[in-house]
Amino acid sequence: MAEARCECLIIQPISLAAVKLLEDKGLRVHIAKDTNLDTLRPHLAHARAVITRNHGLSAEEIAAAPNLKVVGVHGTGTEKVHKLSLASRNIPLVSTPGANAQSVAELTIALMLTCSRSLLQADEASRTGDHHFRQAHRTFELSGRRLGLIGYGHISRRVARFAMAIGMEVAVFSRSTSAEDLAADGVMACPDIDRLCAWADVVSLHGVPDGRPVIDARRLGLIGRNGYLINTARGALVDEPALVAALKDGTIAGAGLDVLTIEPITSDNPLLDCPNLVLTPHIGGSTVEALEKTGWEVATKVLAEIERIDAV
Repeated sequence: MAEARCECLIIQPISLAAVKLLEDKGLRVHIAKDTNLDTLRPHLAHARAVITRNHGLSAEEIAAAPNLKVVGVHGTGTEKVHKLSLASRNIPLVSTPGANAQSVAELTIALMLTCSRSLLQADEASRTGDHHFRQAHRTFELSGRRLGLIGYGHISRRVARFAMAIGMEVAVFSRSTSAEDLAADGVMACPDIDRLCAWADVVSLHGVPDGRPVIDARRLGLIGRNGYLINTARGALVDEPALVAALKDGTIAGAGLDVLTIEPITSDNPLLDCPNLVLTPHIGGSTVEALEKTGWEVATKVLAEIERIDAV
């Protein structure tokens, strides 16, 4: 992995198989030690391709890469890439939607099960010798419950199939999928988010923020004291101060979050003091299978763009 005059800068690590693919195709690859601009700048100065993950790529970083021809995002989210800077130089941006969908969908169901069966509390009870937990603490089956999905993309479709397989009734709010297409998948269409929140026992978020939270204090009230919120999409979809209040005062029964507005979580984040909350550190797409598939796909797309550009 050459450090001098790299042709492909990898800002955050990807699978070794993907790195080898890039090198086998003749690219000099450098994997950054950290994401500080001072660290990246010498390599950006020569890079024709940049592959990034949740760090994104800022306008300043793009400006520091005069030879840049393509940017690849390892994952679905491209919101942290400064697209206007790329567009002004006609630099293509590629990503890997769907590559980690199975892994994220499985984690979504795992968070639902963890909440519904109070697995964190049960683990604590086992470790502390609370032998009365099983009599005093009541949990519930997901079968027969209602799941409301906000958004209907690669991940959400898989979540719907999993949920129906264990006996849940599923409804979806989607701006891009017709009621007929939803019905063909065996799920119901819900015309607005408010009605979905009021209807569902569990609300699961799947989408990209559009400037303001989808779930605020009012919608948490609609989910209600017996309802649960799951978020494996983007932290900004949830008004976190409102969620803290809702968890502490019993407005909702609980929540499972794999994503937060600010990551990694800081020690003073009030979510850490909330009851009935399951937190995971953005691991939805971090299975061996998802990382291999996502790395290979982003490398393949970057190579294809370089080949296309060189052929012009």
